[in-house]
Amino acid sequence: MSEPQPEQERPDDEALGDLLGRLVEDGKGYAQAEIGYYRTLARSKLRDARAMLWMGAVSIGLLSAALVALTVGLVLTLAQYVGPGWATLIVVVTISAIAGIMARLAWVHVKRIIGEKP
Repeated sequence: MSEPQPEQERPDDEALGDLLGRLVEDGKGYAQAEIGYYRTLARSKLRDARAMLWMGAVSIGLLSAALVALTVGLVLTLAQYVGPGWATLIVVVTISAIAGIMARLAWVHVKRIIGEKP
């Protein structure tokens, strides 16, 4: 029986160091591509957040104006029946009561969020 011959190194085989070097370089390229992707994604999200913020601010401003107009309209409508002073008082007390109830409900949810029992 003949002994197995030691394998001769083929010329197209690369040294382990060369393979590891290529692996490290490929890993760096992959990491840089991932960083670029997430950087682009973050920029896109920031652009969307900015648009959402200014559109939300305009929406809140317009809603506030509509609520002021509604309040004035209620006062003017009631003023025909009870006079301007009483009409103002009725509208202010009613709106304040509604705001107080909503604030109380909001506070209950805040307590739930932070873990306290309401």
